[in-house]
Amino acid sequence: MSYRFVTPIPKRAATGSVAAVYSASARELGALFAPHLSPAPDLHAALWAVLRESMLAGTAPRARKEAVAAAVAVVNRCPFCVDAHAAMLHATGSHDTADAITRGEAPDPLVAWARSTRSAAPDPWPFPAAHVPEYVGTALANHFINRMVDALRPGSLLPGGVLRAPSRRAAGLALARTVRRTITPGESLALLEPGAGPAPAWAGDGPVATAWPAFERAARAGGALLGPTARAAVLEAVAGWRGEHPELGGWPGSVLGAVPEDERPGARLALLAALAPYRLTESAVAAWRSSVGPRGDAELVRVLGFGAFTAVSRLADRVAVVA
Repeated sequence: MSYRFVTPIPKRAATGSVAAVYSASARELGALFAPHLSPAPDLHAALWAVLRESMLAGTAPRARKEAVAAAVAVVNRCPFCVDAHAAMLHATGSHDTADAITRGEAPDPLVAWARSTRSAAPDPWPFPAAHVPEYVGTALANHFINRMVDALRPGSLLPGGVLRAPSRRAAGLALARTVRRTITPGESLALLEPGAGPAPAWAGDGPVATAWPAFERAARAGGALLGPTARAAVLEAVAGWRGEHPELGGWPGSVLGAVPEDERPGARLALLAALAPYRLTESAVAAWRSSVGPRGDAELVRVLGFGAFTAVSRLADRVAVVA
């Protein structure tokens, strides 16, 4: 599988938390989890913990959480993630739901809610309070994953055109045993560094409440790689975002006018990751690398991760208060 701009740590060379995430995800997800994030091991492990404890473990039906993930991928325009979660839905036997979601439809209130999580006014929660950490965690984790995939691994997972729908079903058949696997909650938490801070109210008091603060700390750390004016510009732009896909002409340059020239390339990367990751270009990455001196894959992942999390945090502010 090819990636842009970064070289993932290969499975044979992985150690520490990267090796642990690869091993667990191959067993529980059916694929190596987010190799493109492996240059930043703390972010890689923390995101895996959030995804595992919200979407793979827990008591809410896996098929319903895959429906949430697929619907989020559709509204974020992440073709790779749409294919992956549609295949997982087929693996659970939810063929009609998978087909409806990939057509851009909302066949039930849960899918409608998932689609609305990118908007300025999300729908009320259509699930019981006991399942809030799982469904909200699944939606928010996938909003982040979609952005990082679109930035670093764009394009579809499966053949396009008329082959895509049958390919999704075929991939689902291969994963049917994986989605039926019993996942013991909390096993990913040993990968996390302690002392990450308090959990948001929506995360409850279970494993998601431990995983989310570690993820937030790791993702926000990338902001230190931006200059202060650049960081403030990213935060301000995302604060005013209402879920729309940015205009094609002039953006993000139109919101970077007050950012010093030497800080602008980093701000551009973070804003693209936040609001339009599918528009990240080789020239934008090259401009950032040349503007800040020698910086490797880990720093690039962290700058993009900061931008992606800034958008996810804005979505969380809206989603988490809708009860």
